[in-house]
Amino acid sequence: MSIPVLMPVLSPTMTEGTLAKWLKGEGDNVAFGDIIAEVETDKATMEVEATREGVLGRILIREGTEGVPINTPIAVLLEEGEDVSAAESFHGGVPAAALAAAEPSPAVTPAVAPTPKANGARVVASPLARRMAEQAGLDLAGINGSGPRGRIVKRDIEAAITGDAVQAAATPAPAAATAVPASAPAGVAVTEQSNSGMRKVIAQRLLQSKQTIPHFYLTVDCEIDELLKIRKDLDGRTDDIKLSINDFVVRTLALALRKVPEANVSWSDAATLLYNSVDVSVAVAVEGGLVTPVVRNADNKGLAQISIEMEDFATRAREGKLAPEEYQGGSFSVSNLGMFGIKEFAAIINPPQAGILAVGAGEQRAVVKDGALSVATVMSCTLSADHRVMDGAVGARLLAAFKALIEDPLTMLL
Repeated sequence: MSIPVLMPVLSPTMTEGTLAKWLKGEGDNVAFGDIIAEVETDKATMEVEATREGVLGRILIREGTEGVPINTPIAVLLEEGEDVSAAESFHGGVPAAALAAAEPSPAVTPAVAPTPKANGARVVASPLARRMAEQAGLDLAGINGSGPRGRIVKRDIEAAITGDAVQAAATPAPAAATAVPASAPAGVAVTEQSNSGMRKVIAQRLLQSKQTIPHFYLTVDCEIDELLKIRKDLDGRTDDIKLSINDFVVRTLALALRKVPEANVSWSDAATLLYNSVDVSVAVAVEGGLVTPVVRNADNKGLAQISIEMEDFATRAREGKLAPEEYQGGSFSVSNLGMFGIKEFAAIINPPQAGILAVGAGEQRAVVKDGALSVATVMSCTLSADHRVMDGAVGARLLAAFKALIEDPLTMLL
């Protein structure tokens, strides 16, 4: 019998993807493990492998189609000897039955109980749509659903937020005032640029972070003249590896987290989660946003290994070739804007982590040493911390450990 090829689930947070490219055409033979298509998620472009052999009988989702829900049939695979007519029961585009499968009905998802409408009708919405509506202060009763049987799904909430759908009849929550209308002020010329999946996810996660995580900030100034000398000396010993200041920062932060394990944690309603490993997420700018590849067990890796990993991560991140397991997870983050000349900034925490270190540029500043004025290369580093799980004293001890190590870099080579 014909077998549907489904939009794969490529990460724990993925709810939909873009069918970027078909590598097989209708009528082509497909062997187990063949790469048949490329799918764009919010972070990377991933390859779709065939899990069965057969003939690609019909393509249901065209190249370039955005917002295809996970587990939606995207093609039909025919078994050996099966006629292409067996695939005709699958209609082009996204079949209603497929969307029903991708969006579980309330009858089988107790957590998604329908909400009464003002006129007594019932509102049916997906869990993601409900969360998004709650965050944006929208009343689901005033939104028309485009999913199966009128179900409200993610795209309906996005349309409502941008003003393209019917807004709530009831008075919106205060958070709704933050929604930006799609239309520009009268007389102002604009060019609309569609938000990519990556941009939407970044917006959603950072909004969630600022709304739900009580941030507090601590800044420390670090003198890095000794670090610059050691870096120059190490770089002069080989042509194979060129260490960056960020490589030192990643290792220093990892060692500081090992010294202050109370900072290597996450909050949950049930318990504080203490990480057993130090996995540092490093922000890398890419076209349209950023990704955070993770240096696993960074406290057990030398500068050379960290440098090699980060160069590889950065290259593949900009090409959209990172695997989900390479940018998901992590126990703490680093964001470095020093290369852009930024002196100091405060970063937004990447949930569910409890902290991120924002690193500014190293610049020569006047400092006082032993009562005398002198000049040193100073780098300002700002910790953003989750006050639910990390108190000011813990954050201060983490920055003190970081400062001691980065100002005396020989100690991190031991």
